[in-house]
Amino acid sequence: MPPKILCVVGPTACGKTKMGILLAQRFNGEIISVDSMQIYKGMEVGTAAPTAEERTAVPHHMAAVAEPGDNWSAARFVDAADRCIQDILGRNKRPVLVGGTGLYLDAVVAGRCFAPGNAGGAVREQLQSELDAGGIAPLLDELRRVDPDSAEKLHPADTKRIIRALEVFRETGKTISQHNRETKDLPKKYEPVYIGLAFRDREDMKRLIGRRVDEMLENGLLDEVRALRDRGVSRSSTALQAIGYKELLPVLDGNAALEDAVEEIKLRSRQYAKRQLTWLRKNQDIHWILWEKERNFADALQIATEIIMGEGLQ
Repeated sequence: MPPKILCVVGPTACGKTKMGILLAQRFNGEIISVDSMQIYKGMEVGTAAPTAEERTAVPHHMAAVAEPGDNWSAARFVDAADRCIQDILGRNKRPVLVGGTGLYLDAVVAGRCFAPGNAGGAVREQLQSELDAGGIAPLLDELRRVDPDSAEKLHPADTKRIIRALEVFRETGKTISQHNRETKDLPKKYEPVYIGLAFRDREDMKRLIGRRVDEMLENGLLDEVRALRDRGVSRSSTALQAIGYKELLPVLDGNAALEDAVEEIKLRSRQYAKRQLTWLRKNQDIHWILWEKERNFADALQIATEIIMGEGLQ
């Protein structure tokens, strides 16, 4: 049987970090953050990363492990997170995966092997040069010839995934569609027990997201963005494309009003939460705990504990 792990999932601002800590304390666990932006150092405020106090309460992994100028791929994340899981299991403790980046979470649970490709390699550089010189149309035409299944699914504006699909084919001679078919039906590496957190009423979720953005500004988000900029982190880096960071750069440049940027952050955060829920609701194995107006962690812990023990974990 695959080793059992706990997964705490849900949209932004739903209380995953706190619930993960409570469950890790209850089930002798350690937390692995599954968040594509919490991996970067110097972004604690804007990513709602675990605080020093929370890290003291329970060991955390995969938070603040990368320099903000680095661009981590999903494959790199999965490899690093899997090493953390194996280490935790080797010490007879329970891995508790906490986060809202659905692609990363699903890949870690499955032990998925991503198609080869080097984001900083010669093939990627050549494809980027072709894009700059001739636009996306010739590249999309090539993809239609070699991998029509992928081409049909991708919008012409999705240059990142078009380049990725061509990169895989040029480097390996195998299409990314073929790779995905070959890996889709492989057994999962881990047996997850999912606890999902969400609000029963979407308006309550939106209200809490707005409140959290305001708190981030009060806690120094603008200064955090300024520090990253002043360190010379590229504006095209993954880190500075994060919600809350990209919107504040024009404010620091004097090209946008802070009030307008804050409203944009709230809007994009709500949109992101909606996308997270859409992804998660495809997973029929999630045990959902629905908040009312406010989050009641004592009741949720009791419910989650009963669910987890019912799945055979002690």
